Formats: sequence, structure tokens, C-alpha cells
Amino acid sequence: MEVTLLIKSIMGLVVVLGLLIILLFSPFKKKKKKFVTKKKKVVNSHKNSEIKTDLPSLLKIIKNKKSSADELKTTLDLVLKYHGVVHKKLGLRAHPDFDVYMDILFTICRHPNTNKNLIVKFDSALEKLNPEYKKEINDAITKGLNSRGI
Repeated sequence: MEVTLLIKSIMGLVVVLGLLIILLFSPFKKKKKKFVTKKKKVVNSHKNSEIKTDLPSLLKIIKNKKSSADELKTTLDLVLKYHGVVHKKLGLRAHPDFDVYMDILFTICRHPNTNKNLIVKFDSALEKLNPEYKKEINDAITKGLNSRGI
């Protein structure tokens, strides 16, 4: 009598556990789909808004790990358009303002949504606008790519 009661109890618990597992995984799939669609809508509305062209605002977009490749492309184009020319070198040393551009180069090399076309295009355009900083630009890109650890 005790063995049959034990077997019936185990079977009942297995059925209850199976129902709970089904209930656990069913609603989350639907919620994830809704969350993803809402998130895409927010990103699309952000693209339609105007982007500030001051350097700190553009740098903030570049440093945001959730920025898409299109956002990075437009932001880098704005950096080149409005802030592409660096002050002349101070003798053999780079101007202190060049540190911002080194940070941008390092950040886009490490960004999860970047690609080779973005890096190469920004690199070549920055070198054309600032030929005297060619060595420093190449060093910054080399350090950024080496830090990826791929």
C-alpha cells in the first residue's frame, strides 16, 4: 500500500512539474517579441530626431554600446564635417585636442556594432584632413584593433 501511494505521489508531482515548466516558458516568448518590437520603435524614433553637432554629444553617441552601425556612420560623418580639422602640431608633439580624436578612433575600433568600412572610411578621411597626424592616427587605430582581443 505504501509503495503504490509513493508511486502515485511521484507521478502527480511530475505532472505538476511539467505543467509549471510549460507555463514558465510559454508567456516569456510572447513578452520577448513585444519587448523587441517596442525597442525597435524607440530606436527608429531616435533616428528621426536631430543629432546635436557639438563634439561632446557626438562622442556620447559613439561611446554608447547600443548605437547601431547607421548611427555610428552618421555620427562619424558629422564629426568629420564639423570637427574634422585638428589644430596644428606643437613642434613634434600632437596638440592636446588630438586626444579626443584618439579616443574616437579607439572607441570605434572597440565598438560592438562597427565594421571595417566605418573604420577605414573614418581613418582615411581624417588622414586627408590632417596629413601631419598620419602616424598618430595609425597608432590609435592599431591600439584600438589590438585591444579587441579577437
